[in-house]
Amino acid sequence: MENSNSMNLTTPSSISAPPSSGTSWFSGIVRSRSSASAKVPNKTPAAAGDGAGGGDGPINKKRQFRGVMFKYGTKSIQVAFKTGDYKQQVIFIGGLTDGFLATEYLEPLAIALEKERWSLVQFLFSSSYSGYGISSLKQDAAELDQLISYLINKEDSEGVVLLGHSTGCQAPASDREYRATLPETASMIDLASTMINEGRGSELMPREANPDSPITAYRFHSLCAYNGDDDMFSSDFNEDQLKQKLGHMSNTPTLVGSRSNLMHGLSYTRSSKAEIHSGPRKTLCLLCLDFTFLLCAAMGGAEKAEIEYGNHSLSNRAQEAVQAIIEFIKRDGPKGWDDPWS
Repeated sequence: MENSNSMNLTTPSSISAPPSSGTSWFSGIVRSRSSASAKVPNKTPAAAGDGAGGGDGPINKKRQFRGVMFKYGTKSIQVAFKTGDYKQQVIFIGGLTDGFLATEYLEPLAIALEKERWSLVQFLFSSSYSGYGISSLKQDAAELDQLISYLINKEDSEGVVLLGHSTGCQAPASDREYRATLPETASMIDLASTMINEGRGSELMPREANPDSPITAYRFHSLCAYNGDDDMFSSDFNEDQLKQKLGHMSNTPTLVGSRSNLMHGLSYTRSSKAEIHSGPRKTLCLLCLDFTFLLCAAMGGAEKAEIEYGNHSLSNRAQEAVQAIIEFIKRDGPKGWDDPWS
């Protein structure tokens, strides 16, 4: 135990068949482990789980993540897992229904970050898995702020990068445009609007509105209605509308890239706590190519980049995604927490 809120995770040893009668089950387990050790006296724990970067790497030979799990808040869901023990961290933010191990590039990313002496942090918050329906972007931001504060105050963090996948990017994913393709959406938006106007926004919608998980009238409207709180990057917004939503980033160095239906984001913030959304930060967003130029203009002339032919989760371009992330971190990543107003 590193402290009361964290624990080291290791690969469990296998347990043999139950011992013969006349002895306790506990002594049987002890004998089993002792005899296993005697058979392979030269097999150390590190050798048994060598990562790509050596015995202490973040991924072992069984492709299992090695690291530390800890709580960063008081809620039972507020748990995070960190590979690598370094002063700078990449925080991965999954999309709707995501949790730990949400994308295939996290494994090679953890290995690549180890070489750069960065940690990878995966975390759960109230929106994880099926919780998104009763949460909000505001709550997401508050809990992300808690995690960053924990890393600063408990882990002596010297800077973080925020890496978002899909809706977890809080950026270039239009859930509204996807929902508009479903036949029941229009009538359910009307129902959600009625419930909100009646002061019932926190009540649950009918099951058919969102069969995957319970969802409140507010969150359904936020995700599905035109110009809802979650509707930040839909491709039917014109340049003026995008400037109203994204113009605050005109002084933020930003890299925007795309190909096909890529929807990702990578950013870092020098500020902490309530300044996560307003403080200086740099962002890499992988978006639909046709929409890239409008977004760049709305963000005050942001640069653009591209990963070709990647799918939504980049599972078919994992190495290219990792390369883009590492290049961004090496070039524009934080060198320490400085004055956000300088």
